[in-house]
Amino acid sequence: MMRQRRSHEGTDWAAVWAVVAAGILTAFHLGKVAIAAPQLQHEFGLSLTEIGGLAAGFALLGALAGLPAGSLVARTDDRSMLIIGWVATAGGAALAPVASGFGMLLVSRATEGLGFLLITVAGPVVLRRVTAPGQLNTVYALWSCFMPAGLALAMVAGPWFGDWRLLWWASVAAAGAVGVAVARQVPAQRPSAGGRPAAEVPEPVGAARLGTAFALAGIFLCYSLMFFALFSFLPVLLEQRMQMDRRTVGWLSGLASAANIVGNLSAAFVLSRFARPSVVAGAAVTMAVCGLGIFLPAFDPAVTLALCLAFSSIGGLIPATLLSSVPHLAATPRSAALVVGLLMQGSNLGQALGPVVVGSVIDAHGWPAAAAAVVAAALLIVLATRSLARGRLVDAPA
Repeated sequence: MMRQRRSHEGTDWAAVWAVVAAGILTAFHLGKVAIAAPQLQHEFGLSLTEIGGLAAGFALLGALAGLPAGSLVARTDDRSMLIIGWVATAGGAALAPVASGFGMLLVSRATEGLGFLLITVAGPVVLRRVTAPGQLNTVYALWSCFMPAGLALAMVAGPWFGDWRLLWWASVAAAGAVGVAVARQVPAQRPSAGGRPAAEVPEPVGAARLGTAFALAGIFLCYSLMFFALFSFLPVLLEQRMQMDRRTVGWLSGLASAANIVGNLSAAFVLSRFARPSVVAGAAVTMAVCGLGIFLPAFDPAVTLALCLAFSSIGGLIPATLLSSVPHLAATPRSAALVVGLLMQGSNLGQALGPVVVGSVIDAHGWPAAAAAVVAAALLIVLATRSLARGRLVDAPA
C-alpha cells in the first residue's frame, strides 16, 4: 500500500527503472541478430536478404498490430501486458537455439517481436501512471533511451560469446531476471470504487490532432527505416569494408548505438529552444548526409565511424521528440495507449522494412545503394513535419 501511495503522489522510481530495464532488454533481443549475423550466415548459409528477414521478423507483428495492441493495453491492465511481453520475449528466445533452419529462426523472432510490441506499447502507459506530472519529461527521456541502450549492450556483449546459441540462452536468463523485477516493482492498476474512472474514457480527437498522430507514426516509420538500414548491417559493414575483428566490431557498433542516447537525453534541452518540426527535419537531413558518407566508399574508416556516431546521436532527437509529443494529443492514459500503439506500429513497420529493403539492395547493387533508401526516408520526414505545425506540436510539453 505504501508503494502504491508513493506512485500516486510522486514518482515511483523503482517502477520506472524496472520498466526501462524491460525496454532495454527487449531492444537487446532486437539487436543480437546484427552482431551474430556473420555466425548465422556461416552456419545456415544465409544471404544478407535473409539476415534482414530475421531482423524484420522481429518487428513484423508490431508493424501489423501496433494500434490493436494500444487498444488492448487501453482496455486491460498495463502491468499484465508488460509481464505477458516478458514471457513472449523469453519464450521466443528459447526457440532459436534448438532451430534447425531458417523457418524456425523466423518463428522465434516473431515470438520475440510479440514481446517487444507489448513491452514498448505498455511501457510508456505504465510510466505515465507511476510518474508525477512534473517529472514526465525526464521519465520519457529515460524511456526513449531503451532502444540504443539495448542495441549497444547487444553489440558489446555479443562478441564475448563464442557461439551465438550461448548469447541467446544468456538473453533468456536476462529476460527472466527483468521479468521478476517488473512483477515485484510495478504496482497494479487500481480501479476506483465505481469501476474505471470516468477520466479514463478517451476524449474526442479532432481531425487535426488525428492527422498529426498519423504524421508522427509516419515519421517514426521513416526514422526506424533509416536507423535500422545502418544498424542491422553495421557489424557486417565493419567486418567487410574495414577488415576488423569481431570484438572490435562489437565495441565500435555498440559505441555507435550508444551515441543515440546523447540525442535522446538532449531532446528536452533542444526542444526548449527550437520548434518541433525544425528539430525533426534538421535531424533527418543530418542523418541523410551522414548516411551518404557511410554507405558511399568515399572516406577512410575513421571518418566513416565518426559519421556513424553523428548519424546515431543526432538521430536520437527524433524518437524522443515524437514520444514527448504524446501528451499533446492524448489527455488520458487510455487515449495515450492508443497514440503510443500507433507510433509503435509506425516504428515497427520501419524496423521491418528497413533491413529487408536495404539487405536486398545491398545484395543486388552493393553498399552504396543503401544510401538512396536513407535519403528517400529523410525527404519523407521533412515533408511530414508540416503536419506537426498544423497540429500545434511546436513547443515542448509543459
